[in-house]
Amino acid sequence: MTASPPNGPDEPAAPPLGLSDRDRAVLAVERQSWAGPGAKEREIRERLGISPTRYYQLLNALLDDRRALEADPVTVNRLRRVREARRGRR
Repeated sequence: MTASPPNGPDEPAAPPLGLSDRDRAVLAVERQSWAGPGAKEREIRERLGISPTRYYQLLNALLDDRRALEADPVTVNRLRRVREARRGRR
């Protein structure tokens, strides 16, 4: 007897585990260096189609997501250190 698949033939497949395309794009923006003021904010609006405020909300949540750490440990760990340093100055 064979095991039945987790989803029936008419059911959509479960979403893949891992980061969404938007989450990966947020981390990609953070990997870049920015020449001048406003360049990063412009890229956020053009590339992601969201406000910088929403971007930073998403980024902050990603820093606490183990999937983000697995996907891009260098960027996530760097940003965690920056965040902790800022919290320490408050």
